Amino acid sequence: MSFQENFHENEALASYMEGLKSHDIAIIGESLSENVKFVTSVKTMTKPAILEFLTALYAGFPDWNYDHDDPVRENDGSYSILWRQGGTHNAMLAFPGFDAVPATRKTVVIPEQSFFYRIGSEGLTEIRPDPIPGGAPRGIFEQIGVEQPPL
Repeated sequence: MSFQENFHENEALASYMEGLKSHDIAIIGESLSENVKFVTSVKTMTKPAILEFLTALYAGFPDWNYDHDDPVRENDGSYSILWRQGGTHNAMLAFPGFDAVPATRKTVVIPEQSFFYRIGSEGLTEIRPDPIPGGAPRGIFEQIGVEQPPL
């Protein structure tokens, strides 16, 4: 069964994807469960931190954009999506808890990267990017010259 055919079961994932592409933090927030975890090899973020991260990202990269393949249902019930994303660092990048980075005017292009999603009855419960070299979120910092990427 395709993602589109199974859409009613995946409304949270579809809303999340649309929220990312439109930079709509409210839609993204509604698609996440209260206990969602964004898990990287360095740090795990909770819902407030995820939303703060994306808010800061879109402020620092007003043209941040996304392209993706269709979601794929994995054998364990999760979904994977192959994303392509990037933008130009045209404004202050100020993530809570980290030193702000003035605009570098550098263009960031994240290599194609899979993200894995678990979905519960109240929305997305886990987001896990494939830890590839140069991948998000760490690759964003690396490409603008932050020597000690926080994520």
